[in-house]
Amino acid sequence: MGADAIHSAEDARRLAKRRLPWMVFDYIDGSAGAETGAARNRAALDAMTLRPRILRDVSERSLSSSVFGKPTKRPFGIAPMGMCNLSAPGADLMLAKMAAKYAVPHGVSTVASTPMEKIIEVAEGNAWFQLYFSGDGAGTFKLVERAKAAGYETLVLTVDVPEVGRRPRELRHGFKMPFRIGPRQFIDFALHPRWSISGLIHGKPQMANFEMDGYEFDRTESRAKADWDTLARLRDAWPGNLVVKGVLDVEDAVALKKAGVDAIQVSSHGARQLESAPAPFEVLPLMRAALGPDYPLFFDSGLRSGEDALKALMAGADFVFFGRILQFAMAAAGREGLNQLWNVLSDEMSIAMAQTGMTHLKFDRRNA
Repeated sequence: MGADAIHSAEDARRLAKRRLPWMVFDYIDGSAGAETGAARNRAALDAMTLRPRILRDVSERSLSSSVFGKPTKRPFGIAPMGMCNLSAPGADLMLAKMAAKYAVPHGVSTVASTPMEKIIEVAEGNAWFQLYFSGDGAGTFKLVERAKAAGYETLVLTVDVPEVGRRPRELRHGFKMPFRIGPRQFIDFALHPRWSISGLIHGKPQMANFEMDGYEFDRTESRAKADWDTLARLRDAWPGNLVVKGVLDVEDAVALKKAGVDAIQVSSHGARQLESAPAPFEVLPLMRAALGPDYPLFFDSGLRSGEDALKALMAGADFVFFGRILQFAMAAAGREGLNQLWNVLSDEMSIAMAQTGMTHLKFDRRNA
């Protein structure tokens, strides 16, 4: 079965689970602890209902939007995800081409498996660089300068990983970055020959942004030293748009706005860090109320359909981001799988708009 078998995000996930090694699938799919945080956010999304409207002319509908004043062909973009090439060889650049085609932001992870310079080139400028602070910050600010030199205009500081969360599913498989292949991993790869042979042909994915002089990245290194002074230094060092991602507390959000941050991204990191974190979808309208109608507010975490994305926009987000389901689509059927799922998400949103009497995605927040 190929791309034509993908009719939903769950189809993509099911096919990816069949084709990926267990270790890789659980790295992409897993959440913190017993994964109740992910379930809580899913329940919050499911609990929101939409208001069907009838006898409205919805024959012409637009999925266009804008972000930081730039027009986009969709109201959703690509969340930063580490080591995407584990899902399929060349996955980073498949996502970059999608971003270029639809003029949407492609979040380029600090731990991407393709250099940031190549991704922004293929994305035709539609790329944002996602930044982790780690260690003493020396390497972090080197990456900031490198992103600036590469032409990035938007920096996304991820703040919800002072320490990497424990995800038992990946720990049980002995997942390490970079790979350390022992007997268990060898058997896992041998039982998934399609993925393994493709990996051998294209080479083992690397954390490409750290292949520079004077910097080595340790995924487990503490990121706990970042504080409000760090943010102030970053704000001074970065002339473009500064987004802070991973915010789930209204008091923090208000403080970030006062500190000169250009946008906030409500996110639980896909429930991968703190199992007991509140459901981001429940926090979203509270953030909108506290920050006012005009402040840029983005959302990711747990979105599985175009209808989910529409709910997030209606709940207060200006723009939303899909994450791991895009990796599942590429694992299932490569570029064709990604294209298929992207079209599914677009169709789901457009149909939901028709059912609810909407022709565009411009919301009057002042009268909400």
